[in-house]
Amino acid sequence: MVKNKALSESAYISELAIHGIQEKKGNDIIRLDLRNIFSSVADYFVICHAESATQVKAIANSVEEEIFKATQQEPYKKEGLQFGEWILLDYVDVVVHVFRTDKREYYGMEDLWGDAEIKMYKSA
Repeated sequence: MVKNKALSESAYISELAIHGIQEKKGNDIIRLDLRNIFSSVADYFVICHAESATQVKAIANSVEEEIFKATQQEPYKKEGLQFGEWILLDYVDVVVHVFRTDKREYYGMEDLWGDAEIKMYKSA
């Protein structure tokens, strides 16, 4: 993936995260654009889910690898790696949420940010 100069840094990182998710066959990939929401905590949330804790962990690792390979950035914070039910990778302006399917349904992240612009991506 070649960085497009027109892309902001946060948009670029979100695209790298999406590519990492697609590499490990993450399901129902979406990107919430939070830039126009006054109280947002980041520019983008990238969200997907997988059927097993093993796949959730593999997706999170793939996202980290893709972003590090292109930008040499590590996540500012990581949570949920031990259990693999909901892993959060925080890149400050981009937050990646990798859920196990039942946890995604339970937490309903998309509903919490209903004012966000949503872009859907195909799984690879």
